[in-house]
Parts: sequence; C-alpha cells; structure tokens
Amino acid sequence: MKLPTKLPLMVLIAILSFSCSTDSIDEKADAIELNLTTLDAKSIEVEILELINDHRMSIGLNTLKEMPVVKSVAYSHTDYMIDNNEISHDNFYTRSDYLKAKAGAKKVSENVAYGYTSAESVVKAWIKSEGHKANIEGDFSNFDISAEQGVEGKWYYTNIFIKK
Repeated sequence: MKLPTKLPLMVLIAILSFSCSTDSIDEKADAIELNLTTLDAKSIEVEILELINDHRMSIGLNTLKEMPVVKSVAYSHTDYMIDNNEISHDNFYTRSDYLKAKAGAKKVSENVAYGYTSAESVVKAWIKSEGHKANIEGDFSNFDISAEQGVEGKWYYTNIFIKK
C-alpha cells in the first residue's frame, strides 16, 4: 500500500490508540495495523459462512451477507494472531470502531478459533460454546471470515459479525 493511502489509516489508528476508554480489556493498541486489502475467499472460508447461514436458517433466523471490508478487518486480526502465535481478541475495540465508521455498523462481535482443521469442526465448536453460539445466532446483518494457516500449519480463524 502506498504512503498516501496508508496515512489516513495511520491517523485513524493513532487517534483510536490514544483515546481514553474503560473498555480497554486486552487492548494492545500499539500493535495493530489494519491491512485493508481485497482478498479472495478460500474454500474453507466459504464453507464456514455457508454452515453458519445454514444453522441460522435452521432456527428461523435471517442469513447474513458477506462484506469485503469485514473480511479485510478479520484478515488483519488473523494475521496479527499468527504473528503473535496466540489466539486473542486483542484490539477488538479498534476493529469495532473502524467497522462502525467505515461500514456503518451499529453493533460488532467476533468469534476467534485456533487449530481446527475443517470448516465443520470450527463451526461445531463455536455452536457448542454459549458465547460463540450467541454471536452466530445474534441480531446481525453482515459477516465475514478470515482463515489462515500459521507457519506451523495450524489454522487461525477470525469471524466478525456486524449489524448495520
């Protein structure tokens, strides 16, 4: 990305990094850089989104629409987790604020995971977890996911949900 296109993003991150908040649990604001790029969906990502929408339809909920900016933000966090070799929700409020400003989100939530080798296994694990299931079944309009393999070959996942 060229400097002129990075500069506004860097200013936004700097402003968000220095704002006072009591909601800063697990925030490492100095370690985030949103890599906003257009990404092609991997087959595992497409399958995860389909499984989530299938689950939502099976219980009478609306299906969620994919959104490139959400995917890009999810990818940025997945890349961050790989770089740090740990699963986390670090910098969630920065991602949330960004999606509220750039995607018109009124509400943002996310599921993360590590190590699952198939779309079915990660979605089943999320549905078995009360908090993750609440996100999957929540009042949202859009979502997207990033699934990336770390250097050791283990999968990392970030699934972000928004309500516009």
